[in-house]
Amino acid sequence: MKASVAALCTISLLAGCASAGPSPEAKAQLAPTGELRVAVLTSNPIIHRTTPALGRELAAQAGVPAKLIDYGAVNRLMEDATKGAWDVAVVAIDPERRAIVDFAPAHLNADGFLTVLVPPGSTARRMADIDQPGMRVAAVRGAATQMVLARTLKNATVLAAENEDAAFASMKEGKAQGYAQNRFILRARASTLPGSRLLEDSFAGLHLAFAVPKNRPEAARYVAQFVEKAKADGTVQRVIVDAGLKGEVNVAPVEQEAPYKGM
Repeated sequence: MKASVAALCTISLLAGCASAGPSPEAKAQLAPTGELRVAVLTSNPIIHRTTPALGRELAAQAGVPAKLIDYGAVNRLMEDATKGAWDVAVVAIDPERRAIVDFAPAHLNADGFLTVLVPPGSTARRMADIDQPGMRVAAVRGAATQMVLARTLKNATVLAAENEDAAFASMKEGKAQGYAQNRFILRARASTLPGSRLLEDSFAGLHLAFAVPKNRPEAARYVAQFVEKAKADGTVQRVIVDAGLKGEVNVAPVEQEAPYKGM
């Protein structure tokens, strides 16, 4: 009972902070140009379908207009994090990215969501079958799939590609024995290549969160508060449903610890 009361108090506190709008300093850090520039990764359908609605809601609560900036590849998006090109983005949480961005708590989760697509004729059924000497798995350079896979594989190697089309082509052309991404994307790709299939297991789950470029601590705190409120009040769940992603991803649990994870 005490834990439940504490959780409710935490949620109420966060909701109150976000509803009150950002402080002048937080607002200046969040939208230094006067509008909230929301980077949207169009190559990932889950991010593409959910980020615009959440970005517009964040901008509305902050009292600034939203400007959506499309990116076709995550490596370009992350490179621009250090160039002042955008103010918030949604990407997968990965420790290698913490040098250039601060993450809000995850708002979308999916267990066992990252796996590998194998081509027609492949005998691989599980990750252990493809993690063999001489095997290569294609993944987009700078994507969470590439970074996590590189830390996970013990024998196979990662073949880095510049975008999703190139990664898929590497597998189709026999340059790689598999193509790594989330299950949602891979199922769509498999439908275009008869005989290809997803492995039965996975190499990681999916945890998507808002990222804020480094050195904007007040903006990062405000975004974290917005996210926790949006999870608690049903906003994130509504976005999932509206995007047609119910059953694919889930609302991440509300975090009870301090939401800002910067330095």
